[in-house]
Amino acid sequence: MTHSYQTGRLNLPFTGICTFAKKPYVEDWAAIDADAAILGAPFDAGTQYRAGARFGPRGVREASTLFSFGHAGAYDHEDDATYLGSDVRIVDIGDADIVHTDTIQSHANIETGVRAILAAGALPVVIGGDHSVNIPALRAFDDQGDIHVLQIDAHLDFVDERHGVRVGHGNPMRRAAELPFVTGLTQIGIRNVSSTARDGYEDARRMGSDILSVRQSRALGTQALAERIPAGARVYITLDIDAFCPSIAPGTGTPSHGGFLYYEVLELLQAVAQRHEVVGIDLVEVAPDYDPTGSTTILAAQVLMNLLGFIFHARSECGNR
Repeated sequence: MTHSYQTGRLNLPFTGICTFAKKPYVEDWAAIDADAAILGAPFDAGTQYRAGARFGPRGVREASTLFSFGHAGAYDHEDDATYLGSDVRIVDIGDADIVHTDTIQSHANIETGVRAILAAGALPVVIGGDHSVNIPALRAFDDQGDIHVLQIDAHLDFVDERHGVRVGHGNPMRRAAELPFVTGLTQIGIRNVSSTARDGYEDARRMGSDILSVRQSRALGTQALAERIPAGARVYITLDIDAFCPSIAPGTGTPSHGGFLYYEVLELLQAVAQRHEVVGIDLVEVAPDYDPTGSTTILAAQVLMNLLGFIFHARSECGNR
């Protein structure tokens, strides 16, 4: 069988323009025609410690070229499945415009990008940026029906307000819980000393959160963990790269030891994609400058590519039943 990538340019990963996985770039947000669209959200003014996640979208895009498989997709011999073949249309719509020192306008621009993706009927995939970019991303779903938020993260991010700050990277899950269309949150990987005080944890549980640490998640196992998400829920996934152990993901502003390893997260994401409709994704807090090896950006790109593969494979399997 002859695949189209065997003709024309070889198009190796280190050539060309760095769109996500070397997918087509769509500049006109009114002309998105795809199954999934990548939006960069290079905003990190919400950080409380080390900045640098503004370079996350650029770093993850560059790393993702390693996984630009061509039109034949990527065959996984363990699953005996080919993921992200030519039937899955992914585009990169570039970055939301960020206005330095202006959180409100920057967040509004991110929300506009997510709304454009949803209006096109595509799956929004937002690459941050700090975790505050989740706030405008979720706001864009206000006309999309009820959703459940799956957060994979080292930190609870449930601070209500601190010194007047309500939309920083310690606030997004609190802001999510306040949205009338968010029916609940499953918060996984939460561990160690947190920026959220005890009353924040109590508020989270009162407002519908199910909170599990890494050790509690491991004790449950992947399937039982996935089953904590209510059956039939439409799921938005927000993945903070600091959910992973800094031994494999040091490139982040707030590393926390004792995190997940690769397959623990990958298998959970696969189980969720098989059991639920995934309606949106963001991956945040990648700060490439803290990892000169590039391992963190490669991990982020690899997780995103696999997750997209799982989602669209599950959709195709569902359509074939």
